[in-house]
Amino acid sequence: MFSNPNRRLCLLSVAAFFLAKPAHALDDPKGKVVLTVSGNIKVKTAGDLAKFDMDMLAALPQHSFLTMTPWYPEKKKFTGPLLRDVLAAVGAQGKTFKAVSLNDYKVEIPVADIQQFPVILARLMDDKPMATRDKGPLFIVYPYDSNIVLQANLYYNRSAWQIRALEVQ
Repeated sequence: MFSNPNRRLCLLSVAAFFLAKPAHALDDPKGKVVLTVSGNIKVKTAGDLAKFDMDMLAALPQHSFLTMTPWYPEKKKFTGPLLRDVLAAVGAQGKTFKAVSLNDYKVEIPVADIQQFPVILARLMDDKPMATRDKGPLFIVYPYDSNIVLQANLYYNRSAWQIRALEVQ
């Protein structure tokens, strides 16, 4: 059934992602809500949603990398939690999630992406919060310079900015 070792590894990685980290209760946001997570999640803060303010996202382990992007003429430093950590915090279970921007742009991202690559939900660019006009307040960023495979339209198109919601499917 799983004769392809890469496929087997990918499926095992996805399964391990959702089984390895038990979800813990989230605090209610105290500041302005900047992200809601819905869909197939176990941990919720309000009804069927998990809501995050910027302090809650900053409290998750932070990661940074420098990378070139198609949107800026020079390398930029992006900082934020790994997307897999955000989804683990809400006990997400699914194979894909949809990222929704402030302007209702939607893109579907396979969970396998965030397992294979250290994709971050950037809240800082060059150590500063991002204004809405600068793709903020939250921007999904792949480490494009770390792997030539990521330097493709497929991954650039999954790099949505002005993120307001994640819907786990």
